[in-house]
Amino acid sequence: MPYAIEMKHIRKEFPGIIANDDINLQVEEGEIHALFGENGAGKSTLMNVLFGLYQPDEGEIYVHGKKVRIADPNDANRLGIGMVHQHFMLVEKFTVAENIILGREPTIHGRLDMTKAVKIVSDLSEKYGLDVDPMKKVEDITVGMQQRVEILKTLYRGSDILIFDEPTAVLTPLEIKELIDIMKRLVKEGKSIILITHKLKEIFEACDRCTVIRRGKIIGTIGIGETNPSDLADMMVGRKVNVRINNAPYEPKEKVLEIRDLTVLDSRKVKAVNQLNLTVHGGEIMGIAGVDGNGQTELVEAIAGLRKVKEGAIEINGNDVTNHKTRKIIEAGLGYIPEDRQKHGLVLDFSIGENMVLQTYYKKPYAFAGVLNNKVISKKAKQLIHEYDVRTPGEKTLARSLSGGNQQKVIVAREVDRSPQLLVAAQPTRGLDIGAIEFIHGKLLEEKEKGKAVLLVSFELDEILHLSDRIAVIFEGRIIDIVNPKETNENELGLLMAGRKKEEAQA
Repeated sequence: MPYAIEMKHIRKEFPGIIANDDINLQVEEGEIHALFGENGAGKSTLMNVLFGLYQPDEGEIYVHGKKVRIADPNDANRLGIGMVHQHFMLVEKFTVAENIILGREPTIHGRLDMTKAVKIVSDLSEKYGLDVDPMKKVEDITVGMQQRVEILKTLYRGSDILIFDEPTAVLTPLEIKELIDIMKRLVKEGKSIILITHKLKEIFEACDRCTVIRRGKIIGTIGIGETNPSDLADMMVGRKVNVRINNAPYEPKEKVLEIRDLTVLDSRKVKAVNQLNLTVHGGEIMGIAGVDGNGQTELVEAIAGLRKVKEGAIEINGNDVTNHKTRKIIEAGLGYIPEDRQKHGLVLDFSIGENMVLQTYYKKPYAFAGVLNNKVISKKAKQLIHEYDVRTPGEKTLARSLSGGNQQKVIVAREVDRSPQLLVAAQPTRGLDIGAIEFIHGKLLEEKEKGKAVLLVSFELDEILHLSDRIAVIFEGRIIDIVNPKETNENELGLLMAGRKKEEAQA
């Protein structure tokens, strides 16, 4: 039987970098095939070639045994290839049904037949167990539901080969489990799936085989039943990776962050943070666990001065920084790794070097008498690029041209290198590979061991459980409980995150 997808000798080169170097990939009919590799290894580039977003410099592509040329995504769709992108491509003001049919609208007498559209979406949703409301606006549904809409878009277009690009990056544990169940149902329906992921747990729960890419080359393809997480991680990184986190005992010091009766509004002027109280000490990592949309974003933006506080107070090192400008809060001792790296973490059209000194460019030795010292900035950037393994041709490369994971490394390097008294880390390892995650976790633990306070906001419960000294559970804008990670588990945390009381969660 021919492969669902076969890519032979694919080469794709960009200025200064060979993204895909003589790659061969075979995906069998009816399997979930993982594509596993570090940031910048070439996984997304390879799938963008398959989906027609890039043209290969060399090589051939076969779909169901037939040689094809995929000039653009329309060609890919005609061949039955659909792609669910990491960053959803939805129109927020449109309904679910309008998003799904966009570009292929059913008509009657030359006009949009919305009744038919809703029925098509309802039927597809029921067939694949995706459970979406066709009439809801995208802006009013959860991130997990938005992903289901993206999947339905591909199914509506008749795709039988689906590419999932880091699909769980913004999902809760329950939504991840539901997505894996959906992928398994799709395979039973005769679909073939390629899953780009950094997460070993998902590979072993969902996939049949895994192809490992390192620095643009195929390292090997292996059946999931023939390997284990440790060996697969070593295979990806090319060295021994410590997948366990060694968190030293918690020895609290003085209060660094104190939040009292904090109320913050969201963009719709609704209370996102509601009378929240929280204290973080030096020498501890305080984890914030919660389902997306329960006030985490508004909380960290208020701490960083990016969102106005309606009521309450925020103190850093005993200094009231409520509604102060961001630079003043940074000078009071804040380091900030934002959830949205492109919106709040980087100036995309600045170089890596310029981004590395965004918080300090006006100080010596980076500037004198208002003039930047580019030589010093360049030297510092080169040091951090090397230390944090940022995959780039050089420090003058624009931040925009980096992969998402490497953009994240630039931000983490800049903020952690300053060793602030309080480090607020929102989704610090989102989109990072195992080697980079291991490194970032090590840096957060180093800050704790220096006596600094770390506020860690993450949707990765493994990360929260293993890194945190205490875990604050947030629900509907309030801290409803603070638990000891050694005395809880994912299931109990999940119930608390859903608003259940501790006694019910432990029952």
